[in-house]
Amino acid sequence: MTNNENELERVRRYTEPEQLKRIDDQIEQSIRFHSTQPNEVITRRIDELENEWSMERRLGTNASILALSGALLGLAINRKWLLLSALASGFLFQHAVMGWCPPVPVLRRLGVRTRGEIDREKFALKALRGDFKNIDPSIRAAQETAAQRIFHSVNT
Repeated sequence: MTNNENELERVRRYTEPEQLKRIDDQIEQSIRFHSTQPNEVITRRIDELENEWSMERRLGTNASILALSGALLGLAINRKWLLLSALASGFLFQHAVMGWCPPVPVLRRLGVRTRGEIDREKFALKALRGDFKNIDPSIRAAQETAAQRIFHSVNT
């Protein structure tokens, strides 16, 4: 696995194929449904997506709750509770390095998506809503040319 692999690719690599299909199908169904809806409905869905918690956010939140709880219980009750802090921190570190830790399959089965998967749906809905129709083609072409030059210079 390369260091440049983002959250979407790392988490998807360790997700069961059935779960990936279910998540991708849900995104496609949402886009198909919203393609027939007025802009107000699409805007509401985009707002929901802006507030949806990604895999990273859920893992970080859960790990910090467990680590803090373990530390407090370890100080107040029994030092053995400090193992909970170590375990939660270890899982979080493993996820940061590999894109996988034991809670990931459970969260994926519950339908938790990566930020990239959420954004894929969000940007498709923005395109349906017409957010990108006013982009001047000449500006877009200049930006694409500049991006290609930058990409070429970085890769040589």
